[in-house]
Amino acid sequence: MREEIINLKNLAIGRITDTDDLAELEAVKIDYLGRKGKINALLSNLKKADPGERKDLGQLINETKQTIVATLERKLQDSLPKSSENFDPTIPGIKPKIGHLHPTTIVIKEMFDIFGHLGFSIMEGPEIETDDYNFGKLNLPHDHPARSLQDVLYIDEPEILLRSHTSSVESRALDNLKQPFRIVVAGKCYRYESVNASNNAMFYQFQGVALQAGISMADLKGTLYYFAKSFFGRERKIRFRCKYYPEVEPGGGLDIDCIFCKQTGCAVCKGRGWLEMLGCGMIHPNILSNFSLDPKKISGFAFGMGLDRIVMDRFGIKDIRSLYNGDIKY
Repeated sequence: MREEIINLKNLAIGRITDTDDLAELEAVKIDYLGRKGKINALLSNLKKADPGERKDLGQLINETKQTIVATLERKLQDSLPKSSENFDPTIPGIKPKIGHLHPTTIVIKEMFDIFGHLGFSIMEGPEIETDDYNFGKLNLPHDHPARSLQDVLYIDEPEILLRSHTSSVESRALDNLKQPFRIVVAGKCYRYESVNASNNAMFYQFQGVALQAGISMADLKGTLYYFAKSFFGRERKIRFRCKYYPEVEPGGGLDIDCIFCKQTGCAVCKGRGWLEMLGCGMIHPNILSNFSLDPKKISGFAFGMGLDRIVMDRFGIKDIRSLYNGDIKY
C-alpha cells in the first residue's frame, strides 16, 4: 500500500505540473481531493492494512494530501492573469466618463451671465403656442406676407402651433409683466425648413426685450455692442445694418465677421464674409397698442438671435446638424 500511495502522489503532481488549464486543474482537485476522490479511497482502505503499519500509512496519506494541495495552490496562482497579481481591492476604480454640457447649453449660460450684468432677467415660454401670441399680437395678421417666410408646423390648424420664434415670449412678457422690465429667453423653435449646413427644422433662438419710458435705439445698439464684444471678443468685426422686420420700427441687423473663411466667403456665411447674428429694432407702435400701451409714453426694443449659429461660431462647428446628431466629440 505504501507503494500505491507514493505512485498516486507522483501521478497527481505530474498531472498538475503538466497543465496550465484551469479546468484541468479543477478536475485534478476533484479526482484526488474530492469527497469520492482517491485520497479518501486510500483512507477507507487503511482498515485492510496490517495493524502495525496503519499509523505510518495514515501519516503518509496525510503528507501526500498536503503535497497535492500545496502543488495545486502554487499552480493556480501561477495560472492567474498577471494583472491580478498583488491586487488591492481597496484601491478606487477607474472613474467612468460622464460627459459634459452640450455646446448650446454652455453658450446659453454664458449669454445669460452677460445680459444679467445689464439687468436682464431670465424668462421662459411654452413651445406649443397660439397663433395669436406667435403672430397676431406681433403685428403679423393672417394676411401679412411675412408669414410666408416662416413655414409653421401646426398642431391644430389654424390656432395651435409649434412656436416659430421666441418672439412669442415677447408677446407674453408684454401681456403679463409690469413695466418697466428687461428679459431674455433662450429656447427651441420649429419651422418646416430644408435642412442644410446652416438651417434646421428645430433650432434655438435667443430673445431679448426691454420696455421702459424713454428707451431708444441708442440703448439697443449699446446693449448689443456690449454683448458682442463681451462674448465674441473685442478683436471681432461687427456691423449694424438696416433691415425690415414687421415686429420692429425701425429695424436692423447685427453681423459679425465669419471666422471660417476670414471674410473671403464660404458655405457657412453663404459667400458674404459676414455671419448674420440677430435681428433687432424698436418695438413697433402697433404691438404696443395691441397690449394697451401708449407708444407716445413708453417705448421698448427687442432682438432675436439665431443661437445655433452663435454656438457654431464659438466652437468652430461648420454644420448645424452636428449639434443634434449625437456626435459626442462636441
